[in-house]
Amino acid sequence: MTTGQVTDERAAGREAYAGVLRIYELAKRQEWQVRDLPWGEQPPIPEGRGSPERQARRRDMWRSVLTQQLQADLLACDMSSQLLNIAPDPEAKLYYSTMVQDESRHTEAWLKLIAEAGGTGERDPYLDELAHMTLEADTVEEKVFQMQVFYERLIISRFRMIARASRGTVLEDLCNRLTVDDGIHHRAGMEYEKVLLQHASKKTKQKLVDAANRLLPIFVQHALWRPKERAMIGGAMRSRDQERLREDLELGVRLAESLGLDVSDVQLPV
Repeated sequence: MTTGQVTDERAAGREAYAGVLRIYELAKRQEWQVRDLPWGEQPPIPEGRGSPERQARRRDMWRSVLTQQLQADLLACDMSSQLLNIAPDPEAKLYYSTMVQDESRHTEAWLKLIAEAGGTGERDPYLDELAHMTLEADTVEEKVFQMQVFYERLIISRFRMIARASRGTVLEDLCNRLTVDDGIHHRAGMEYEKVLLQHASKKTKQKLVDAANRLLPIFVQHALWRPKERAMIGGAMRSRDQERLREDLELGVRLAESLGLDVSDVQLPV
């Protein structure tokens, strides 16, 4: 089957995949390169003021932010590659070919930015645990929901927050680009999950709910975890973080409900 045949939304019997194909075409048009970032024109991260010690603490804080995002995109490379391999539909495989490229490009950008900022910081143990749960999930429906419907939607607001706090830097430019890319990933996941769940069995749908109840307590720990470099500011912002977490979890439940899942058994841990 040629690409031209696959991307024809009017292909007999494949109308349900038209949304996936439209986003596949959008993903190709939105592709950018790491060299497009303002390297050498803007500082990599916000430049601190004050004593050398204070500047060093601020630099360490930003390095910890970069490390967590690099960790997330390294794991996203694994998850998107897995989806490319196991997705049963050619339209989805086309889309996941662009997602693998996106996540690989994001990883390249984070690696370059971290090198310019002075190296990596502490790894988030709960993020690793969440990724392994998704990679080891039994069904493609679970994997698509967890990675694209849930995670990709939530990271968008965090990229916007980081961009606002890093005006005039390479980091701001990168986060603005990732906001667009991950918005596309989320939209593609919603479109594909609708198709997958349309004829899914009750057992398959229940597995998504059961997986959510296992995943959510770990997600809470991830959302509230802070490395030592951000412990002080993390403590000061904890109440705001908890409120944002509550909103994130409620959004995830609404997304599941919009896909036709029975969310009455979902147990929110906050």
